[in-house]
Amino acid sequence: MATKNHNLSDYDITSVPDATGMKVGIVVSEWNDNITGALLQGAVTTLMKHGVAETDINVMTVPGSFELIFGATQMAKTEVDAVIAIGCVIRGDTPHFDYICEGTTYGIARLNQVQGKPVIYGLITTNDMQQAIDRSGGKLGNKGDECAVTAIKMIDFTRHIK
Repeated sequence: MATKNHNLSDYDITSVPDATGMKVGIVVSEWNDNITGALLQGAVTTLMKHGVAETDINVMTVPGSFELIFGATQMAKTEVDAVIAIGCVIRGDTPHFDYICEGTTYGIARLNQVQGKPVIYGLITTNDMQQAIDRSGGKLGNKGDECAVTAIKMIDFTRHIK
């Protein structure tokens, strides 16, 4: 979904299930930590706002966005109901951006097929730092908020589908 005309922090609060008792793992990239830190804060705040206890949120870091795949794989093996993978890749002058974005996107999508737990895609991919700032608490809201709401809804979905 394009965020040009959508604030990532805007959602219908009544559509979010009670998250009491839910356990969420968050794997966050250290690369671009000014952005990923803000995304993490948004996710944690939103999870707690909907009832996830602070002690039921397990946060681990990995060096970069590509490592989110391994980190999320390992986190999904723990006693969590869902994993949020948070990262930020900003376009540079080489094709590195394309390889990291494509590989990470594919890897996280693949985890959703094989893990049995929702793995939420919290990787923002931008052309410049300003776009990243705009999506990590700036004028377009915080992708971390959106990821937290998605995690809660997917945990609820999983509980009802079984």
